[in-house]
Amino acid sequence: MNRTYALSLALAFVAAGNALADDITIDPHPFVSTASRAQVMEELRQYRQAGVNPWSYEYNPLAHFRGSKTRAEVTAEFMASREATVAFNSEDSGSSYLARMNAPAMRRGVELARME
Repeated sequence: MNRTYALSLALAFVAAGNALADDITIDPHPFVSTASRAQVMEELRQYRQAGVNPWSYEYNPLAHFRGSKTRAEVTAEFMASREATVAFNSEDSGSSYLARMNAPAMRRGVELARME
């Protein structure tokens, strides 16, 4: 059974056709670095010395984060914005809330042409 499956898979790849490469595209504007080799090496040294790798699986940007607000201040801000949050997450995406609040600064309209 495995040989039959492998053979059919190989035939499928052969039947799919050949992949043809395109011509080489030469960039008319070659890359010119704005930093010297010494500057790049210094940046690399600083990066390695920091010990933080944002591409690592273990990277945690909040590991050393310290907030400036107290829990009570954050709770008060949340409670004050609850009505707006519920309105903007509702079925009409907050249009009725904005109409009730009469907030022209928050309205976004597109003006295509103006007759004078």
